[in-house]
Amino acid sequence: MKKNVILSSVAVAMLLFSGCSTNKPTVDETSKTTAQTVVTPALESSSINSNSNSGATVASDASAAENAANNAASNSGSTAEDIAKNMTSVYFDFDKFDIREDMKANVTNDVNVAKAAAAAYSVKLEGNCDEWGSDEYNMALGLKRAQAVKTGLISEGVDAARISMVSLGKSAPVCTDKTKECWSKNRRVDFKLLP
Repeated sequence: MKKNVILSSVAVAMLLFSGCSTNKPTVDETSKTTAQTVVTPALESSSINSNSNSGATVASDASAAENAANNAASNSGSTAEDIAKNMTSVYFDFDKFDIREDMKANVTNDVNVAKAAAAAYSVKLEGNCDEWGSDEYNMALGLKRAQAVKTGLISEGVDAARISMVSLGKSAPVCTDKTKECWSKNRRVDFKLLP
C-alpha cells in the first residue's frame, strides 16, 4: 500500500514537472522497411493515408467493427487470447493523447467485443509511445493515451470496474525502423484480456 502511494506520488510529480519533448524526430531515408518487419493492419493503413474520406471510412469501419464483434461473440468459447485478437489497437498522433476521428471506429469495435465475447473478462489497456522523449515523459504519455481509450470505452457502456491501465512508454515497440511510418505504429494503446 505504501509502495503504491509512493509510486503514484512520483508519477504525479513527473507529470507536473515534465514538459513536451524538445527532441525533433529525424527520418532515416536510407532505411527500407521489409514485409517481415512491418505489418500494417488494413484499418490503420487506410486511416493513416487519408483523412479526406474520413466520413466514408468511419461508416465502413463501424460496420467492420460490428462484424468483428459478432465474430467474437460467436467464438464465446474461445480463450481470452483468442478473443483479444478481435480487439483493435488505437493509434495516436505524435505527442498527442486524444483519440483521432479515424480511430473512433476502433474504439467502437473494442466496446462491442468487450460487451459480447469478452464480457467475462477484465480489459487491460497498454499505452505505448514512440522512441522520442524521455522515459519519464513517455511513461506519462502512455498512461494519458490509455486513459483516453478508457474514457471512450466507458462512454459507450463498458463498466469502469472492468478496465485497468498500464503505460509501457517506449519499451514495447512493434517496429524499430527509423521512419515516420514505423514510429506511428508505436504510438498506440493495445488491449489484453484478464480473467
